[in-house]
Amino acid sequence: MAGFNPPVDWKVITTLDGHTAGEPLRLITGGLPDIPGRTVLEKRRWFREHLDHIRTGLMFEPRGHADMYGAVMVPPETPDGDFGVFFLHNEGYSTMCGHAVIALATMTLDAGMIDRDGENPVIRMDTPAGRVTAVAHRSSGRVRSVTFRNVPSFAPLLDREVEVPGIGRVRYDVAFGGAFYAFCDADELGLDMTAAEYNRLIDWGRRIKRAVSADVEIRHPFQEDLSFLYGTIFTGRPRNADRHSRNVCIFAEGEVDRSPTGTGVSARAALHHARGEMVVGEWITVESILDTTFDVRVAEEATFGPFPAVVPEVRGSASITGEHRFFFDPADPLERGFIFR
Repeated sequence: MAGFNPPVDWKVITTLDGHTAGEPLRLITGGLPDIPGRTVLEKRRWFREHLDHIRTGLMFEPRGHADMYGAVMVPPETPDGDFGVFFLHNEGYSTMCGHAVIALATMTLDAGMIDRDGENPVIRMDTPAGRVTAVAHRSSGRVRSVTFRNVPSFAPLLDREVEVPGIGRVRYDVAFGGAFYAFCDADELGLDMTAAEYNRLIDWGRRIKRAVSADVEIRHPFQEDLSFLYGTIFTGRPRNADRHSRNVCIFAEGEVDRSPTGTGVSARAALHHARGEMVVGEWITVESILDTTFDVRVAEEATFGPFPAVVPEVRGSASITGEHRFFFDPADPLERGFIFR
């Protein structure tokens, strides 16, 4: 097998895989053509129009699964950027992704894709939502954790209610942390945020997302491509009393984030700050459905378009899990993958 060479008409895609707090990241490292476009968003649009079968082939079965997550690195759009990146999932393309930022900083440094000295090297990423700056914290030559400064985050809608088919009246907030989420209290809904409730969390998260999307117009102040509701986040009490709270994020087409969700805890910081529950510089620790954690704080106050906003910082850890060489046989009837949810 070490010497296997696929036929010349097969496409070969290589990846470096990892996870952040349990949430996977599949980074494409080879096999793609040059992707035209001046900005990351333009490159993402071109990829969606011309190479979406690569997304489905790598995210869906048999190479992936319904909850797989991916990233494509591209040249930066800013003079001081290290790279640009956009993100892939079962439904399409994310606007920003915190767990991926943590994984990318870890992967690019530990795998030698970026050569940078020091115990706290800085990585600058251009994402569809804007510049994200990550600081890797090294020990014994390896990245042990990553802190990233996210895009400005804000809470445009607080204390709204919507009728959700099959559930009833649901109270929700909408906040942006690189993507827009509807936030709901799990205790109010009688949900247990554990793996035992996995299927009901998916079902209710999708129902609430559809209902909120129909109830309000989701508008990003500057980018039409970011103007949509990405998911539902259930919040509640932590299992560990030393932590602040617990998050379960249902995003895209019913994907369950295994991590506490980097963009989600960023939006949480905006929500708590808007309600006077979080001050600048205060760190909180948020659990995931796996009991893994991210730390988040409000680094500074800001204004974003018409909205009062905060600049969050998020801290977490990632691990590399493997390298892959995937084959796309044009004669395979399932070359582009399939998905069950």
